[in-house]
Amino acid sequence: MGYIENLRKVVGNQPLILVGVALAVINESGEILLQKRKVGQWGVPGGFMELGESTEEAGRREVLEETGIEVGKLNLVGVFSGKEHFVKLPNGDEFYPVTIAYVSREIKGGSLKADGLETTEAKFFKINELPEGLNPLIKNLINHFSQFF
Repeated sequence: MGYIENLRKVVGNQPLILVGVALAVINESGEILLQKRKVGQWGVPGGFMELGESTEEAGRREVLEETGIEVGKLNLVGVFSGKEHFVKLPNGDEFYPVTIAYVSREIKGGSLKADGLETTEAKFFKINELPEGLNPLIKNLINHFSQFF
């Protein structure tokens, strides 16, 4: 069981501030890696930090777990937070994310795959041909990534 699950046992559904990572992986063709999550929306790989991790380690771990791709150097894009990012999950859990966004053009290995747990599909897209069903918050984040294309 992870840090957030353990924390939820103590605090229940009340709002938390959680630190997470979003990572734009860009291949040699200038395409961005997106994953389709089980909820049906497309977004960039990412997730929350575990205890003892740096944000860079969390980003690399999430990309590998969710898409099968191993990335190298990360460049900081920005930090995103505030009430406009508030999330209330179907199970009642509430949180305000602090999202650290990175971009990586260094694909070190692995092969593209969906993990089956969170990701049903993973593939690269041209920035001007993004799929329907893109998470609205991620769409805004991709605009911040556009300087790297």
